[in-house]
Amino acid sequence: KSQSTWGLHLHIVFCAMSRCARAMLSANLAMIARNIRHTRYFSTKNLMFLGAPGVGKGTFATRIAPVLGIPTLSTGDIIRTEIKNGSSLAAALKDYTDKGLLVPDEIVFAMVKKRLSEPDAKDGFLLDGFPRTVNQAEMLEAFRKMDAVINITLREDVLVQKLSGRRVCSACGDNYNIANIKLEEIDMPPLLPKQEGCCDKCGGKLVQRNDDKEDVIRKRLDVYLEETHPLIEYYSKKGILSDFNVKRGIKDLPDLQALINKIFKMA
Repeated sequence: KSQSTWGLHLHIVFCAMSRCARAMLSANLAMIARNIRHTRYFSTKNLMFLGAPGVGKGTFATRIAPVLGIPTLSTGDIIRTEIKNGSSLAAALKDYTDKGLLVPDEIVFAMVKKRLSEPDAKDGFLLDGFPRTVNQAEMLEAFRKMDAVINITLREDVLVQKLSGRRVCSACGDNYNIANIKLEEIDMPPLLPKQEGCCDKCGGKLVQRNDDKEDVIRKRLDVYLEETHPLIEYYSKKGILSDFNVKRGIKDLPDLQALINKIFKMA
């Protein structure tokens, strides 16, 4: 039948309905239209984890990114690689990180932009530790727009314990933690290697980084609150920020994965 004939039949059916039924149908159609307008469809998965040092961004990122089929970009890892390889920036970068200070925006963004231009980041990426300032966020926005930002939170006193207990493989950079934290609603068991002091992946020696010592940790947290915390308001205003509260460390992974699935599949 022609489109006009179908339209006539629908009009006759609609007129034959009771006033109450017509009102209910109109309301349902209006709700469907609103849902369609407010549904976000993603052609990429440009994801970001915000949160204070030690909250678990890196641990979560390395486990979630492979599930999403996107690379993880950690500015901390990029900076440590530059230092290890003795690049032209190595001395300056080491001085900043050893003192718990943030590396200048222009230097960090140049390294991030280079990494995001690689083919594997074309369909999405997971940022861990970048941006750290609103200025960096604006630089990023002009280059690649974010689809979703998750603010991962944890109590400050727990953060200090957790960071102090972190141990890193000196060879491959894999992370472990010797802290066993049980405090009120917080239950975070240690993440230990099979053999004490040795990395499970490569057998390298586990060490405590200079920036994981308590005096530097507290300075890092102060710097975060002053310079990085404003990013929460920045992305909240854009309507793409979600909060996730950590209580059990790595055991919270399924709940975080469920939140991300909801954002990209059901938003």
